[in-house]
Amino acid sequence: MKEKKSTILLIYTGGTIGMVKDYETGSLKAFDFNDLLNKIPELNQLDCTIKTVSFETPIDSSDMNIEHWLKIASIIEDNYDSNDGFVVLHGSDTMSYTSSALSFLLENLAKPVIFTGSQLPIGDLRTDAKENLITSIQIAALKEKGKPVVQEVGLYFEYKLYRANCTTKINAEHFEAFASLNYPPLVESGVHLKVYKENLLKQKPSKKFFVHKKMDNNIAILKLFPGLSIQIVKSVLETPGLRAIILETYGAGNVFTEEWFLNLLKKAKKNNILIINITQCSGGGVIMGQYETSRALKDMQVISGKDITLEAATAKLMYMLGSEVSLKSFKTIFETSLRGELR
Repeated sequence: MKEKKSTILLIYTGGTIGMVKDYETGSLKAFDFNDLLNKIPELNQLDCTIKTVSFETPIDSSDMNIEHWLKIASIIEDNYDSNDGFVVLHGSDTMSYTSSALSFLLENLAKPVIFTGSQLPIGDLRTDAKENLITSIQIAALKEKGKPVVQEVGLYFEYKLYRANCTTKINAEHFEAFASLNYPPLVESGVHLKVYKENLLKQKPSKKFFVHKKMDNNIAILKLFPGLSIQIVKSVLETPGLRAIILETYGAGNVFTEEWFLNLLKKAKKNNILIINITQCSGGGVIMGQYETSRALKDMQVISGKDITLEAATAKLMYMLGSEVSLKSFKTIFETSLRGELR
């Protein structure tokens, strides 16, 4: 018996992928997504039904904020039962942040939510937009025994689907704009779609889908560099209302061991400011205590980000603060993989 056609909801938020060139003025403008099948007739060949919804005012991804993340989550919530999968079209600059945030907001997700975009507009002769869009829809429509093959938030770009909360943007010019250095791809697109089932997130089918509606952005990110001054560190740690800080440290979680720096961190901890240690390196992760330069942080019970990306750490922190996780259990929960973001 032939499986029922998948229904895929395409959500356009903004970004280069939804642009066409006005050949009179030479400028880029958003095209009407109701006219999608006329612009990309190849979509008619896909064995699925495609519906579309668009932000009333498409935005550049540089302007993305928590309200937009919650809006995308709400669109998915409202249309969850009537669709088999979702493809979110988004600007590439902050796509890893948004897709990471959605992975935490959408609890017990049992359907694919695929983020994609492009480096060139959809109307450009050499565009990467068509392949990214077509294959994202095709992956979102994949089923096996009546169930979606992918049941998590993914990010598809240049022939590869990655776990979204393991990605980071690495290039502003190449079509291969994203990388997932600590986790392998979920799907690769070649002559055939190659699904790496062993890499897919395993969901608990009995759990009910739930959308979180609160995030807390009272956080800061402090990237260490040689010569970082006491005035800068103090000003960040003494920010009114600050609840947590992400320390971007060297190598496997190392910091400089000057007394003033460690004392400021201890004072922040006494004031119940959460401190997360993540590495500045693109690959690998934090192993506190491996070197003497991180032992003080380990002794201080600083939270280890392990091999989490900056984007996922930011989203996870805002999600957990919004969920009012207690100070007592925060370290244990942050150091636990909730959506496949940690190894």
